[in-house]
Amino acid sequence: MSSTLIIVILFTSALASGLSVFFVKRDNTNALKLILSFSGAYLFSITVLHLIPHVYHTHSSSSETIGLFVLGGFLFQLVLEQFSHGIEHGHIHHAHSSAGRFPLGIMLSLCIHALLEGMPLASHRQHELVFGIALHHVPAAFALGSLLVNASLSKRYVMLLLAVFAAMTPLGYLFSKGISSGDIGDIAQYFDRMMAVVIGIFLHISTTILFESGTADHHKFNKRKMIAVALGIAVSLLNFLFDSSHHVH
Repeated sequence: MSSTLIIVILFTSALASGLSVFFVKRDNTNALKLILSFSGAYLFSITVLHLIPHVYHTHSSSSETIGLFVLGGFLFQLVLEQFSHGIEHGHIHHAHSSAGRFPLGIMLSLCIHALLEGMPLASHRQHELVFGIALHHVPAAFALGSLLVNASLSKRYVMLLLAVFAAMTPLGYLFSKGISSGDIGDIAQYFDRMMAVVIGIFLHISTTILFESGTADHHKFNKRKMIAVALGIAVSLLNFLFDSSHHVH
């Protein structure tokens, strides 16, 4: 997958999802929750099946220390969520609690989160991660758009802020690509540790989504969410098995 295509997919999916707040009822979020459940399960599976083994395999020094960076990323996401209030999980109800105020803390934390999410895309299994991250951004961008509209900002300003958010993950990808190739400074030796931090963030995000998927109000909808989770895991497994068999042959 070319770099241009990756950037277009990531930017367009986030921007279009955010802008859809002007055309879709914000109270009807069942479809977004299903997408969130699918993407959460998919990201968790990709992290466990690919990212974790890869970072342990490529870590240049003692592999025992890499877990510290994974834990650090997990805790860092906890800190970010103190400012974002779970918007990255598609928590739209938080968007209605800050009417009339510009959500600076939420905007900054979401941008940092999105920037870091783009870093694993420098790995060789880009197509799988691009798909998962793009889907993950659909409910997150919609929730952010809802929050910005509720803050009584002008339509043009909302569009500008959504464009900034949509650009963060592509920027993270380009930054990560530059580091891994040695084009950006002399920090390629720390790339595996940076990836470990991102893995910790992915683990926090995906497990939070999975835990929340079992707390739906209606049993029927809860069943649909569990099906979405199962499908997310199944798709990642199929990709993993196909990739493994391809390498064997």
